[in-house]
Amino acid sequence: MSTANDLEPLLKELNVQIRDALDTDLAGILRIYNDAVENSTAIWNDRIVDLDNRRAWLAERHDQGYPVLVAIDEGGQVAGYASFGPWRPHDGFRHTVENSVYVSPDHRGSGIGRSLMKALIERARMLEKHVMVAFIESENRASVHMHQQLGFIHVGQMRQVGCKFGRWLDLTMMQLTLNRTSQP
Repeated sequence: MSTANDLEPLLKELNVQIRDALDTDLAGILRIYNDAVENSTAIWNDRIVDLDNRRAWLAERHDQGYPVLVAIDEGGQVAGYASFGPWRPHDGFRHTVENSVYVSPDHRGSGIGRSLMKALIERARMLEKHVMVAFIESENRASVHMHQQLGFIHVGQMRQVGCKFGRWLDLTMMQLTLNRTSQP
């Protein structure tokens, strides 16, 4: 299990700070989100959103007790963000969360996504979550690989369940068991 101390050398090397998101981070989060909508299959939405949408999303995450973490670069800009929320709305799934992690185009491949995920996994353990799941567009090999490096295992693939940019998309399903308790 990683701890905050495990992250310190990597964060110093990357010259980033990871912390809880504030309202002042929303413009940066919006920029990254809309870039993913317009230029990738990381988010399966076709329409960009506005600041009010991200403000409502952040408030909802906070109201539900779920974290939103940001990576702040040396220039004070949001370089990436990560969050988790409920996987399914039914009570029986309350110990399972689904993660999301997005990095700005100019910071991809730098290790920021991995650092955000390590911090997010640590937060999920602190909140006594049992399993974290990830649903990744199957051609996003960088994200699949990062999740594997963090201990996620491949549990399935759903073919042609989404569409974007005029083509069908497959979905890779991964999961990480956060603790090994026999009882909830």
